[in-house]
Amino acid sequence: MAQGLAGQLSGLAFAFTLVMCRCGAAVMLLPGFGEEEPPVMLRVGVAGALAVLLVPVVAPVLPQLPAGFATLAWMVAVELLAGGVLGWLARLVALALPAAGQIISLMTGLSSVLQPDPTFGAQSAALGRLFNLLAPVLVLATGVYALPLGALAASYAVLPAGGAVGSGELAEVAVRAVSASFALALRLAAPFVLVSTLWHVGLGLMARLVPQIQIYFAALPGQVLGGLLLLVILAGPLIHFWLMASADALGVLP
Repeated sequence: MAQGLAGQLSGLAFAFTLVMCRCGAAVMLLPGFGEEEPPVMLRVGVAGALAVLLVPVVAPVLPQLPAGFATLAWMVAVELLAGGVLGWLARLVALALPAAGQIISLMTGLSSVLQPDPTFGAQSAALGRLFNLLAPVLVLATGVYALPLGALAASYAVLPAGGAVGSGELAEVAVRAVSASFALALRLAAPFVLVSTLWHVGLGLMARLVPQIQIYFAALPGQVLGGLLLLVILAGPLIHFWLMASADALGVLP
């Protein structure tokens, strides 16, 4: 009886370890949970709570405790990879908003190679950093965070615990996810790109017609003011469109 109880406890501990590996790797990258601001202990607690909730649900599809250490290490590595990929895919969706902010910053004149950022040693992108802080707030405030958590539970149907990971399929998924994230960022910043293009075309014509005027110094204040005014007008629709696109993308994660 004692041996049977010990075997059940070891099997339960093994199941919790596998689920915890996938949940922990995902939580460290998921938008809203994987930010730098939340304490590490908080993220570990969230991952542990998810593992406790998921173990009874996915226990029928979990493998048995292997006899060899090499097999055990392989299963743990696969679970870490699966959780990391899932969290990374969700993170790419959230990164579309700060990427759009960086594009908008460049188009409105708030970002320039002539204005280096002393903190990061690169060109400043204030709107990109602002949207980077806004993205997790929106994810947590609107309940979008529940979609990747549901995808975490559903991922066991797509990639069983301890199963093989196809490198070709993984590379294809990564390429599609990155391209979709950049495409979403460009769609969000499209009005600013269009207006900025027309603005610079007009500045080029003016520079040809009146070469004595220092066009850059004369037009930069108007570019910044017009860009900020356009941002105030389009901020609400831009955020709404990003939330809708994020919900659609996160809803098909598994």
